[in-house]
Amino acid sequence: MSDILGDWKRTHFCGELRKEDIGKEVCLMGWVHRRRDHGGLIFIDLRDRTGIGQLALDPDRDPEAHTKAEAVRNEFVIAAIGKVSPRPEGTVNPKMATGEVEIEVSELRILNIAKTPPFQLDEYTEVAENLRLKHRYLDLRREAIQKNLIMRHQVAQTVRRYLSDNGFLEIETPMLTKSTPEGARDYLVPSRVNLGNFYALPQSPQIFKQLLMVSGFDRYFQITRCFRDEDLRADRQPEFTQIDCELSFVDHNDVMSVMEGMVAAIFKSALNVDLQLPMPRMSFAEVMERYGVDNPDLRFDMELVNLTELVKGCGFKVFASAADNGGQVKAINAKGCATFSRKELDDLTDFVAIYGAKGMAWVKIQDDGNWQSPIAKFFSEDELAKIGEALDAKPGDLLLFGADKTGTVNESLGRLRGHLGQKLGLANPKEYKFVWVTEFPLLEWDGEERRHVAVHHPFTAPMDEDVPLLDSEPGNTRAKAYDLVLNGSEIGGGSIRIHDQKVQSRMFELLGIGDEEARQKFGFLLDALEYGAPPHGGIAFGLDRIMMILTEAGSIRDVIAFPKTQKATCLMSEAPGVVDEKQLRELGVRLAARPKA
Repeated sequence: MSDILGDWKRTHFCGELRKEDIGKEVCLMGWVHRRRDHGGLIFIDLRDRTGIGQLALDPDRDPEAHTKAEAVRNEFVIAAIGKVSPRPEGTVNPKMATGEVEIEVSELRILNIAKTPPFQLDEYTEVAENLRLKHRYLDLRREAIQKNLIMRHQVAQTVRRYLSDNGFLEIETPMLTKSTPEGARDYLVPSRVNLGNFYALPQSPQIFKQLLMVSGFDRYFQITRCFRDEDLRADRQPEFTQIDCELSFVDHNDVMSVMEGMVAAIFKSALNVDLQLPMPRMSFAEVMERYGVDNPDLRFDMELVNLTELVKGCGFKVFASAADNGGQVKAINAKGCATFSRKELDDLTDFVAIYGAKGMAWVKIQDDGNWQSPIAKFFSEDELAKIGEALDAKPGDLLLFGADKTGTVNESLGRLRGHLGQKLGLANPKEYKFVWVTEFPLLEWDGEERRHVAVHHPFTAPMDEDVPLLDSEPGNTRAKAYDLVLNGSEIGGGSIRIHDQKVQSRMFELLGIGDEEARQKFGFLLDALEYGAPPHGGIAFGLDRIMMILTEAGSIRDVIAFPKTQKATCLMSEAPGVVDEKQLRELGVRLAARPKA
């Protein structure tokens, strides 16, 4: 069998060579990024994942290598041997790390040819995402995507070092598990050996990591794949990666302290940014009152202001009715935005409608301090003054109001605040604002199913002082739960777990999970809790979301090697696909309907 490389061995990567290497004999291998013919002299920019090196081919130095270079085209795979030399005066490229040197080629080999790519692989060409994903193996050659994945590797290494240095053990948990209720839909895998039964791909290693705590592995971690069959958007994928951790003999303060140290290590290694610790904390109640959502972006102000008491009994019936019937009236002050056109205001009204708002009142503060608004006539001078004072209204400001049920007002104005922050450029991508959100509700009422559901998951412990509320006011019970929010994105969430079997059984009961179902779905966990489970808690960080923020990527797909589309498909491999009848028969599966061709 012939070896196309022969005795050639790569001595350096393309992006490594510097002026200190002048005079060295080197062998480079890579892809042709660009070929330039300068009337005899041929220059080739040779690329690999480290960068680009310039090859210089002179027909007087090596006619054979020069002749081969004439046949070379973009994306050909080649190898070159030559001497590192300084670039001639006036040709130094300060924008390139290797811009002071070139390789005077003495031998050249074409290792493989390449078709013309369907799109250019430089960073200056806009390419439709579907085309990029169809040819992902080519898209991955682009410098920006390669940098993202290289940084992802570095972050994963930092996480492993930090957690190992802090006494954590990396332990793998099963990929084929049991389907359980609550949370998103499971991806199911039929069993051939046990016909009629199904595995589920894990939405998280939650139960297994708790069992590891029962087993005495008191500090566990895993960088693991998880799967959720749910509707997708820019920051979600059907398969994603978690940094998953669990600790024994801890309270929530211990978990948060160790984990924010890990996040600080990530930012130091990836961006050389020093984070200020400890990170600020806010209760869920405070966050919802001030920002309307539980993942606020703290890089800008524009807080929600509660006007409910001020507008009780006012002449504007929309406000008065909401205030008098248990709802809320809140507003935000978009500073300097009184210049917004009517169309822009209509667009904002359409935006809040997405989140259930039936409308949006607005006020422009004119240069003389007067209100320009359809609702101004419904308020007395005193009411106008008090509302303006509460909102710190100044000439040129735009006041935007919501009046409805508390949840609708918070959600719509909270999302509007984030939307305006982006629209007005208030959020600096180089600024990193963290906040721990704590004391979430343990349960929330599902009107459709007519039962309580877990806000986080069924294994979250209630606050000690709220345990009596489980019997009297379960909806008012707070959880020992905590989320870490960065720049308006939840990057991690966790809780102290229930370690008492009786409390866990009571939790299942509150969630409408009967004894028989609880035993069927979670019997092994309930049994384990009776054998000396320690107090424990943990957290999971979304590695993909963290990488989006670190790289300033516009989509989660730009930080994953082979991502899915928003329809959960892979355009490159055409997954998911049909399987033949023989495979289905072996699995005991019969399709009710075949997909359309």
